[in-house]
Amino acid sequence: MSHRVLASTLAAAVAAVLLAAPAFAQTAAAAAVKTKPAAAAVIPRTADGHPDLSGVYSNATTVPLARPANLGGKEFYTDEADRQASRAPAGGGGRGGRGGGANIDPETGQPALAVHYDTSQFGLSGNTIVRSASLRTSIITGPEGKLPPLTPEAQKRQADNRAYTQAHQWDGPESRPLAERCIMWGNEGPPMMPAGYNADLQIVQGEGYVSVEQEMIHDTRVIPTDGRPHLPENVHQWFGDARGHWEDDKLVVETTNFTNRTSVQNTPTTEKLKVIEKFSRVDANTVLYEFTVDDPGTWTKPWSGEIAMTKLDTPVYEYACHEGNYGMANNLSGARATEKK
Repeated sequence: MSHRVLASTLAAAVAAVLLAAPAFAQTAAAAAVKTKPAAAAVIPRTADGHPDLSGVYSNATTVPLARPANLGGKEFYTDEADRQASRAPAGGGGRGGRGGGANIDPETGQPALAVHYDTSQFGLSGNTIVRSASLRTSIITGPEGKLPPLTPEAQKRQADNRAYTQAHQWDGPESRPLAERCIMWGNEGPPMMPAGYNADLQIVQGEGYVSVEQEMIHDTRVIPTDGRPHLPENVHQWFGDARGHWEDDKLVVETTNFTNRTSVQNTPTTEKLKVIEKFSRVDANTVLYEFTVDDPGTWTKPWSGEIAMTKLDTPVYEYACHEGNYGMANNLSGARATEKK
């Protein structure tokens, strides 16, 4: 992995696009997301009056995607529960883990394996990562707090993909996962989800455009906000076709025109996929990121989530992921050697 600073490169790239085309965040700030309108907070603004979203942020969080089964419909912890969780022994659950008491897997409701790496040696431990404080019990919002069921069509598609992969996964580079081929990673979205590490992103904002570059793995989305229509329906892209507009102080981004090879949460989706994202500047150090995923060909109903992103005083570094790496060659040559036995 190379870590050359990309600050100047990103600025130049975004400028070219614009010219070519006509300690943790304060709990009080997180609470403001739910209790105080954004307009009441002191937030930076651009020359045209919109909230200035520009900056480098971390979307790292200890909140699980799905709500632990033992919490039922409880969407938020209380302040007292939060204090108890902060005093709980490591691996004992709490709001930052799998739920109060035992270490519970949120999908199965059963005790999860208590296996941990010493991430402090890589600068990835809890006291070195900036996270926005949150009392949420899950990233997914609503009373269920988990992904809705798959449609019968999606279940069959998933089973067919699994069977094909099992039989052909080593045929060639085209049979390897998109992430391994460095084409796209699931966390990049949309919706944008926290990565296991390097959960940082940079937002650059200009007249008629907003760009989002993610450290993990390296992609930049350029989002027009000038009112232009979406691409024709027959044009499909890996990251879809994004169009943004302002609703009062909230940037709303609608993305359509995905390919039928896009996946969300390791689930293959269809060309019907639509993602709505909302960016709200809560205060000088916090942006609330909300999203809704709607694909009638994959899930039985739309589902939504939210993450508070914390501003960082640091540049985004390069994550050098590329096709044709040594791992790919070794994997395929190993498969050929196995076939000869």
